[in-house]
Amino acid sequence: MRALRKADVVGLVLGKLSCMPQQAEGRAFAPSNIALCKYWGKRNEELNLPITSSLSVSLGHLGTTTLITMRSGGVADEILLNGAAVPTRQAFARGVTGFLNLFRPNPSMFYRVETVNTVPTAAGLASSASGFAALTLAVDQLCRWKLTSRQLSILARLGSGSAARSVYRGFVEWKAGANENGMDSFAVPVRGAWPELRLGLVKVSTAEKAISSREAMKRTRLTSAFYEAWPVKVAHDLLIIKEAIAMRDFKTLGQTTESNALAMHATGLAAWPPVLFWLPESVAVMHRIWALREAGLALFFTMDAGPNVKLLFLAADTPAVQQHFPGVEIVTPFAGK
Repeated sequence: MRALRKADVVGLVLGKLSCMPQQAEGRAFAPSNIALCKYWGKRNEELNLPITSSLSVSLGHLGTTTLITMRSGGVADEILLNGAAVPTRQAFARGVTGFLNLFRPNPSMFYRVETVNTVPTAAGLASSASGFAALTLAVDQLCRWKLTSRQLSILARLGSGSAARSVYRGFVEWKAGANENGMDSFAVPVRGAWPELRLGLVKVSTAEKAISSREAMKRTRLTSAFYEAWPVKVAHDLLIIKEAIAMRDFKTLGQTTESNALAMHATGLAAWPPVLFWLPESVAVMHRIWALREAGLALFFTMDAGPNVKLLFLAADTPAVQQHFPGVEIVTPFAGK
């Protein structure tokens, strides 16, 4: 039996809908998201199906805005990132073009894609999540499909797993699902706006990572002696985090989020060759957080596949956080809620 491909999933989602553009352009914004309970490992790499569910919070105004139009002339898609043309051979352009191939009406039609990221690209700040989510939303607009959020989440997942969550704002759970075709693997919003919650981005490095998240999680899943315990840890943490959100229990949310992040990175350290995203500056920030917490400041952190540290705290502690981390970028996930 032939293994399912991404194109098969696109067919299941779109049915008889046409991929021919129905208007001049499609434009969309999608927020980056930070996983509080991590996604780390796939049961199907082709379809980006995760081994476990995960839960994230979006970064408000930080993310990706994408404009897509048909290109007149040329022999390839034209990709621009933050105003600069991206050579077709670069990984970023190949990823965009490969995703667009899933919806291209015929091989002689090409697109112009203008993407603006307000977070560094490929630096562990979820730029691929917001990027593929924004691209999916823009294509939906260009073709006037008017898909549901669930359908858009499934399509965005084909570009980058965590993009499934960036279709929404606020707290979002990505359900792992169990079906072979992945039609039950999509994100859903989690009820519980938390206006007092704050995130702080401590940017240790904006350089591109030495190893991609995709390759790192594959290596970890295949070689880490600790990986067998990871799904158990996620199932445990996911329940606690959802309850903490419902109860507005910040201490439990912070402790569980930090523990989950450290466990994810520990599985990578036990892989071979080891996967280590931290820099010395990352570790210094962790020690500073632990010292401040010992001194009474309610401050926790999480880290994705990169060296940058994301702080979790409440609005009342913003002045203290800014004092101890002068360059921190404060994010209000539920502004206006």
